[in-house]
Amino acid sequence: MDVELLARIQFGITAGFHFLFPPMSIGLGVILVIMEWRFLRTKNMLYERMAKFWTKVFALTFGVGVATGIVMEFEFGTNWATYSRYVGDIFGSPLTAEAIFAFFLESTFLGILIFGWNRVSPKMHFFSTCMVALGATLSAFWIIVANSWMQTPAGFHIVNEGGIMRAEITDFWAMVFNPSTIERFSHVISASWLTGAFLVMSVAAYYLVKRRHIDFAKSSMRIALFLATLAAFLQLETGHRSAMEVVKYQPEKLATFEGHFNTAVLDLYFIGYLDVENERIIGLKWPGFLSWLIYGDFSAPVKGRNDFPKDELPPIQLPFQTYHIMVAIGMAFIGIVLFSIFLLWRKKLFETKWYLKLLIPAFALPHIANLCGWIAAEVGRQPWAVYKILRTDDAISKVVASSEVWFSLILFTTIYIVLSILFVFLLLKKIKHGPEEFEPLTM
Repeated sequence: MDVELLARIQFGITAGFHFLFPPMSIGLGVILVIMEWRFLRTKNMLYERMAKFWTKVFALTFGVGVATGIVMEFEFGTNWATYSRYVGDIFGSPLTAEAIFAFFLESTFLGILIFGWNRVSPKMHFFSTCMVALGATLSAFWIIVANSWMQTPAGFHIVNEGGIMRAEITDFWAMVFNPSTIERFSHVISASWLTGAFLVMSVAAYYLVKRRHIDFAKSSMRIALFLATLAAFLQLETGHRSAMEVVKYQPEKLATFEGHFNTAVLDLYFIGYLDVENERIIGLKWPGFLSWLIYGDFSAPVKGRNDFPKDELPPIQLPFQTYHIMVAIGMAFIGIVLFSIFLLWRKKLFETKWYLKLLIPAFALPHIANLCGWIAAEVGRQPWAVYKILRTDDAISKVVASSEVWFSLILFTTIYIVLSILFVFLLLKKIKHGPEEFEPLTM
């Protein structure tokens, strides 16, 4: 196996594992803000009890997220030295901003959030919770800036210094707000809200099935369902806007996502099979609907893969499959929240045991959708490390050997497996222990 493929596999494993945790932290941060705000408004100790419990879960996800994210920083220098040399001045800027303006903010107030109960006033603690949630969101923004610049680079020029080419920032804000930043950031944030909300709904459903911590579970479910409903419909809008950005700036990626080979009207397939050899999709479709979504015209042709240079086309099966899995799960979220609201309106949500049992494993759905969306976006950008600027096979380190990458790949994969087992063990331990007991006030 060549060095490039090994390095890509290693980065995919490390980044994919890390990506399980920040969305949970962002979503849980918002839920903590809502819970503490409700406590300040009502003085009901149940909301403080809820906030204390979910703060422990937040702290666990935050700690593992930080630990798993550090590895990627080193990989840029070891496996992707040419990439770092060529675009490091640009790529490093948002990463530095993330550390200074987001991570420090989040980590500074995290101490008060975790240890400040009964040591600072409720209002100060609420302010600290807000700052932690803001820091987590800002951290995501700067990471998305860096990644979006790789998708739609802007605000730079290429300079030649002693025969070495490198990218240099000419307009910082054009780089920050490159054409895909806002669309991708809003899509990631709404996905993160769903991730946190579904985790809370899953745990609440578990308590309701077990008939434990009933008041805690009901209130947690209501708050999480509110956020999940908002995020599920926001995902629909942000997903469409993100897709329109792909249409405009990365048309070959769109053709890959849709399995679209020849320039023609683009149909919407509800379910189907991609036959790459015969360049077609076999399945149930709505004729011309995607052309209408893109151009407002059912008969508008959309450029296909065969109209692009073959050496600039990404692989098709993996982006096609992961993209459609993401979309399918995204539509499932809307169905889940609407049915949950219906049961809540009928005052049957907390007693419908078969549905609560289905909600318990549903926490995995946002993670699957997040990873599928990330895989589709990154593989769909190939063969470019930076779109139309630097090819992936040119970005690899020139001196690293495949044996060295193999060693670090096996080492980090082993460490991540151990970390995942430890995380699941600690999370399940906290869930089984449950929140602190007290005599609740009347709601």
